[in-house]
Amino acid sequence: MKFGSHVSIREGYLGAAKRAASMNAAAYQFFPKNPRSLTVKEFDKIDAEHCKEFCKEHNMISIAHTPYPTSLTPSAGKKEAVISSLIKDLEISEACGATGVVVHFGSQISESDPLASYRLMIEMLNSVLEHWDGMCKILLENNAGKPGTIGTTLEELVQVRNLCVEPEKIGFCLDTCHAFASGLWNGDNWDEVVDKGVGLNYFEHLYAIHFNNCKYQTGLGIDRHANIFKGGYINEEQFSSLLNSEVLINIPFILETPSKEGITHKEEISQLQKNRGK
Repeated sequence: MKFGSHVSIREGYLGAAKRAASMNAAAYQFFPKNPRSLTVKEFDKIDAEHCKEFCKEHNMISIAHTPYPTSLTPSAGKKEAVISSLIKDLEISEACGATGVVVHFGSQISESDPLASYRLMIEMLNSVLEHWDGMCKILLENNAGKPGTIGTTLEELVQVRNLCVEPEKIGFCLDTCHAFASGLWNGDNWDEVVDKGVGLNYFEHLYAIHFNNCKYQTGLGIDRHANIFKGGYINEEQFSSLLNSEVLINIPFILETPSKEGITHKEEISQLQKNRGK
């Protein structure tokens, strides 16, 4: 299995790939640009090409993550900024050789019209993808809300993808902390999650796992990541049921766990590799 973590681009795109390689990671995630801004600027295409070549040479998989302000359910005044930003994220990520760009599922925008958020998400995705013909995909990530809140079920993720004009340009990223926090995966029902996902063709379009433990009990809707082996409510046996699943073979597992709580990403990757391979 391919394990890695999120890495910084402060030393450039090639520097990020080399940082991942220094941790013996087989996969990694990066922000394509400033993680706190939707501002679109030119990027270093030569650095991106060197990054792509390095990853090919070292058989590394990468994915990108949109900046924090990115939302598929933005206010009216921010729609164009989000669309432009997402198109640039795809361009940069493709240049770096990334498989896809992770974007969070949207949030509820109307109490009186529960479908308003879904319509807006589909509109936003269509607006972005009509301007994109590359191989890099948008990867929709499940939310960590309380059970019943928006973006917490496989049905929602799959249906939004299916209703877009070009669904082939969209895939999924499964966050284990979010799934646990929302009750989608309570730690003991992985077989049920698999059965549902297979029936919906969810796993056929899954390209990445955000591999995180959760600091709170399942079903509380609290998104607080914990280290895989320390300080979380998901135990090793529960993680094993997920890691042993055939539907996740060849999917990269990307750590977004705390790096300042007594164990580093490099140490977590090493521990995972001892039992699970790359």
